[in-house]
Amino acid sequence: MKYLDEYRDAAGAKKLAAQLRRVATRPWTLMEVCGGQTHAIIKFGIDELLPPGIELVHGPGCPVCVTPVEIIDKAIEIARRRGVIFCSFGDMLRVPGSNGDLLSAKADGHDVRIVYSPLDAVRLAAANPDREVVFFAVGFETTAPANAMAVAQAHQRGLKNFSLLVSHVLVPPAIESLMASQRSRVQAFLAAGHVCTIMGVEEYKPLAERFRVPIVVTGFEPLDILQGVLMAVTQLEEGRAEVENQYARSVRPEGNRPAQALIREIFEVADRKWRGIGEIPRSGLRLREPYRMYDAESKFGVASITREEATECISGLIMQGLKKPLDCPAFGTRCTPETPLGATMVSSEGACAAYYRYRRAVNSTT
Repeated sequence: MKYLDEYRDAAGAKKLAAQLRRVATRPWTLMEVCGGQTHAIIKFGIDELLPPGIELVHGPGCPVCVTPVEIIDKAIEIARRRGVIFCSFGDMLRVPGSNGDLLSAKADGHDVRIVYSPLDAVRLAAANPDREVVFFAVGFETTAPANAMAVAQAHQRGLKNFSLLVSHVLVPPAIESLMASQRSRVQAFLAAGHVCTIMGVEEYKPLAERFRVPIVVTGFEPLDILQGVLMAVTQLEEGRAEVENQYARSVRPEGNRPAQALIREIFEVADRKWRGIGEIPRSGLRLREPYRMYDAESKFGVASITREEATECISGLIMQGLKKPLDCPAFGTRCTPETPLGATMVSSEGACAAYYRYRRAVNSTT
């Protein structure tokens, strides 16, 4: 297939669903790790095409959703400093911190700007040598190369007024943490294709072997996801636990090695907190020592800020596959995109936002 419409072909979807019904002989629970996949599943009703007993639960694959509240508070603290231009992708502006969000800081007159690339922030720093320019560097392995490139360019240009507020997280340690939990009910994973476009598939093999769990690298269109589910269920039915690549049109086994080398040059692996989940060892990235001058936490003295998560939001349970958005008593009432209790309701990749946008009518009649 060459065109987008072909990956959304209804007849093709029904054919894959029929294959699944022939293959599945018992209930199985699968987790899609990526928030983009979650939105596709809910938007196109893929979960409703599956045979009874084949359940999809939603993982911690939304980068905005897993950014801890204390990082949001640090971002707001920095954005309110005199002379700072605080740059972020738009999704982060409405994520609630302990007391407000970045959009509120902007409304109060502070210079908070939406950019479309970290390199935009580098250009802003070069154009405003009398201001401090900070970029909010969140995301998984997919965004790390661009953020690393921003640091490399700032270094090459000798910019001393540019820095990153880093909150990078890594997918494999999150899968390991989920599978190590006694509460986990996940029996197979659909791994995010774009992450593997950068990192390849090799780092998933030890996880598949250790936990005896199939991991299928999967794309983001309806037929991608249905084929990924079929491949994972087929493995489960045959008693296999392997890493397979459904998204071969984009993912090479070795990934993007120049991008990996750039990440390794600028960042190193570190422990990292995940919003709603807690700290996962070696699940994040931080700037290496030669580049610590670009660390906004140190530059602005906010590294010591810590915060406890609010208890009413159940997004942590949703992102561990233990609950679904419609299980939340606050969904659609006390928690809406306009008045979110957690990031999963405001992020464009958040599971609660997907259900609110595509399933709210169903919920309101039940």
